[in-house]
Amino acid sequence: MDLALRTGSPIIGINDSGGARIQEGVVSLGGYAEIFWRNVQASGVIPQISLVAGPCAGGAVYSPAITDFIIMTEGIGQMFITGPEIIKTVTGEDVTFEELGGAVTHATKSGVAHLVASDEDEMTEFAKTLLSYLPQNNLDDPPRYSCDDDADRLVTELDGIIPDSPNKPYDMHAVIGPVLDDGDFFEIQPLFAQNIITGFGRVNGQTVGLVANQPNVLAGVLDIKSSIKAARFVRFCDAFNIPLVTFVDVPGFLPGTDQEYGGIITHGAKLLYAFAEATVPKITIITRKAYGGAYDVMASKHIRADINVAWPTAEIAVMGAESAVKTIFKRELAAAKDKDAKMQELVESYRERFDNPFIAAERGYVDDVVEARMTRRVIAKSLDMLANKRVERPKRKHGNIPL
Repeated sequence: MDLALRTGSPIIGINDSGGARIQEGVVSLGGYAEIFWRNVQASGVIPQISLVAGPCAGGAVYSPAITDFIIMTEGIGQMFITGPEIIKTVTGEDVTFEELGGAVTHATKSGVAHLVASDEDEMTEFAKTLLSYLPQNNLDDPPRYSCDDDADRLVTELDGIIPDSPNKPYDMHAVIGPVLDDGDFFEIQPLFAQNIITGFGRVNGQTVGLVANQPNVLAGVLDIKSSIKAARFVRFCDAFNIPLVTFVDVPGFLPGTDQEYGGIITHGAKLLYAFAEATVPKITIITRKAYGGAYDVMASKHIRADINVAWPTAEIAVMGAESAVKTIFKRELAAAKDKDAKMQELVESYRERFDNPFIAAERGYVDDVVEARMTRRVIAKSLDMLANKRVERPKRKHGNIPL
């Protein structure tokens, strides 16, 4: 680990460990802490990938937890702080090793695992693919590959992808894939917080990190889990000079007591902080809804995204037209003889005045309104323009992200 830091080389840890050896007492704990300390020093300096190839308990899970990516082998890799026997003794719960800390559990419920491999060969291939997108260290740029996929290619299949009804879902993967070189998208945490998509791709041979709301799941709202997932990914990309491309279709933050009591204010602020803190090139495409505070959070111009464009189908407002009209014109609606006709009239007026991309473009909040088919061309040209971007931040030890 020390040599990797000195030479600026990524670290891959292969983990299969029962934790600290009880017979060694505090000496084994000291050994683990020496590893943890090095993981922290390497964080943001060299990429760190953990392969969990067997049962890992206690101290053996904290080193992977500090690293950037965890890949687990299904049916073999396990991670837990305390095993089923201790849990049974302390809490009375009956749980199997796999239910407690298996790959599927950590990929779907806890979000600890970023990728699940069917076997160790696939785990190795995942690690190789991941490294192909990453620089060797924080002083290098990500690798750039020759590309036969025309950067100016029009993505005609995107023209009709937005449904006529604003409440009808669509799959954001169908937007991301066609925009990238050869349609290759390497998704990170695909099974966790599926209302937001994170992953790596290339545009004109250049690595980009992608963050996108997923209208197919919970209408693409931001909630606690999706905010945490995306914030961590954004900070990784920023640490390793990977430009960020953000696709926005977000109706807002998920309401409810579970979210409020769980700290959605703090967790949502993590994503806001991550995007605002990032100094890498930031390109944002609004495909449909961009409502309320979630519009601000998703790499808006106001938190210093570099290039913000919207499709003609974009709806940029504090809230949707119908909800806005019911709030603003409550008395008028109550007094109207034909409430449905009055509602329709006011909704159309609101959409014309507020709920469209041209109002935002007039104020400079959106740089351009572009046809969906132009998306790949816009991203490629923006990346070229931002290649030498430099941002000076105030001198400080570090910020205090809302953890």
